[in-house]
Amino acid sequence: MRVSPPDAAMKICLFQDYLRSGGTERQTILLAHAFHADGHAVNVLTCRPGGALAVTLAPLPQTVLQPFDLGLNGFAPGLMRTLRAVSPEVVLCMGRMANCHAGRIQRALPRTTVVGTLRTGKALPWFFRRSLHQVAHVVANSAESAGVLTGVHQMPPERVSVIHNALVFPPETGAPSSRDEALRARHGAGPATRVLLCVGMLRPEKNQRALIEIAAALPRTSDWQLWLAGEGPARSDCETLAHRLGVTDRVRFLGFQADPTPLYRAADVAVLASRAESLSNFLIEAQAHGLPAVAFAAGGVRECMQPGVTGAVITPDDTQGFLAALRPYLEDEALCERAGTAARTFARAAFEPARQARAYLDLFAQLRRSSADPAAPRTHEV
Repeated sequence: MRVSPPDAAMKICLFQDYLRSGGTERQTILLAHAFHADGHAVNVLTCRPGGALAVTLAPLPQTVLQPFDLGLNGFAPGLMRTLRAVSPEVVLCMGRMANCHAGRIQRALPRTTVVGTLRTGKALPWFFRRSLHQVAHVVANSAESAGVLTGVHQMPPERVSVIHNALVFPPETGAPSSRDEALRARHGAGPATRVLLCVGMLRPEKNQRALIEIAAALPRTSDWQLWLAGEGPARSDCETLAHRLGVTDRVRFLGFQADPTPLYRAADVAVLASRAESLSNFLIEAQAHGLPAVAFAAGGVRECMQPGVTGAVITPDDTQGFLAALRPYLEDEALCERAGTAARTFARAAFEPARQARAYLDLFAQLRRSSADPAAPRTHEV
C-alpha cells in the first residue's frame, strides 16, 4: 500500500557491493521492493554481477559496474559516471565496500543525499570510517552501533539515526502453524528430538564452531540435533570439528537456504554464538516464528530479544553459561512454549517491515527538505 503522496516520489539508488546470501543483502532487497511499492523510482547498483540473491530482486532494475565478475567486492569502475546517468536524489549505501565509496559519492554529487549505514559489528576499515564522516547522514541498525559511531568515532548524534532491521521472512498472520514434522523426519529428528537451529553464513566471526562445541557438551543420553543452515569459508572447519567431537550424527549442515522459513517451523530453539553482530536478522526471524533464543551478547543482540522473556543472552564466550541457559529450553516444553509465544509477539511488532521502510522514507524526505539547513535535527530511532 502506498504511503507517500505522488508528488513526494523520490529517485532512490541502493548501493550494494554484491548480492551474496548475507543479512545486509537481504535487507537491501527488502527495502528496494518496499520503496518501489510506495511509488518511488528505485535502482539497485552493485559492483559485482550475480550473487545468490540476485534473482530475488526481479522485476526491479539492477545496474552492475563490473562487466563480468572479477571477484572484487570493492572494485567499482565507472561509479560516478553511472550515478550521474541514473541521477538519484538519494543514494543509500548498504554493504561494507559500498560505504567505503559513500564519502566519494557525496563529494562528487553534492546535490545528492548520500546516506551511509553501519550494519556490522566488525572493525571498520579506514575508508569506511572516513566516508561516514562525509555523507549527509548515517543509519545504524542498532543503538549499540549508533553508540560506536557517536562515541568511538565521534560522529555528531544529530547525524546518526537508528533504524532496526526488518523481518525479511515474516510469518503468516493468525495462529502459529504446527511444527513441520515431515521436515524434521527428513533430517532424522523424531517428535521428541529437540532441534537447535542457527541460520547464517558460515564465517569465522559467526562462530558456529562454538555452537558445535556447546552441543557436544550436552548429555549424549538426551535427544537433540543442531542444524546449521548456510554456506561459507568456515564450513569445512566446522565439519572437521563435528567429526573430531563425535557428533556428526547430531549436527546437520543444511547449506544455503533461499527461504529459511521451513526451518523455523521445524526447529525448537534458536541459538547464536556470533562474535560480530550489529543486529541479528536470524534472531529476529526465528523469534517471529515462535522460537525462543539463546545467544551470546555480541553487539546489538540484546536489542533483538527480551532477555529473560523471549530467551537468554549470555556473556560472550561463556560456554558454561550458554549450556546452563540452554538446558531448560531442552527439558521444559512449557517454558519453551511460553518464551516462544512472547518471542512471536515481540518480534512481529518490533521489526515489522512496513514500519522500518517507512522510517527510511521519512528520513530521506526530511533530509531532502532540510538540506539547506544543516542545523535541523535529524535523529530517528525505530
